[in-house]
Amino acid sequence: MNTKIASLFLANLVVVLLVSCTEAKTTAEAPAPSATSASSPSASPQNTQAAMADAQSETRQKQLDADIRAREQRNNMTGGTTTRADSDLVSEVRSKLEANIPKGNLTVESKDSNVIVSGTVSSLDELDKVKSLATEIKGVKTVTIKATVASKQ
Repeated sequence: MNTKIASLFLANLVVVLLVSCTEAKTTAEAPAPSATSASSPSASPQNTQAAMADAQSETRQKQLDADIRAREQRNNMTGGTTTRADSDLVSEVRSKLEANIPKGNLTVESKDSNVIVSGTVSSLDELDKVKSLATEIKGVKTVTIKATVASKQ
């Protein structure tokens, strides 16, 4: 009986890992990208504001938090090692910061699990949150803050 349960568990684990590792693919029914995007110089202020509002929405924050939890669960299922790939750390820290400091303009780098956060935030309170948020990610050894508070013009 125990071998059947173990076999079922392993089969489910393999399925979960295969599904979580497959890349998303666009189908023919997907809408074509628009001629202007929020990052293009010809983008309208309304499009830029709409994109900013979407990035700061509660739904987006929940998505980012769910992504972080899923990565942590996958890491725990594969042995829970605290030695993590720098690319994983960068992605998780960036998601954590984006969810909690949505108006920040931050970049994240990692080398040997030592994270560097650069860019700007809109307030001193947000700047103070950067280090604690980054250290919440499992595997981060140190956090160096090179970010500053953006001057208001």
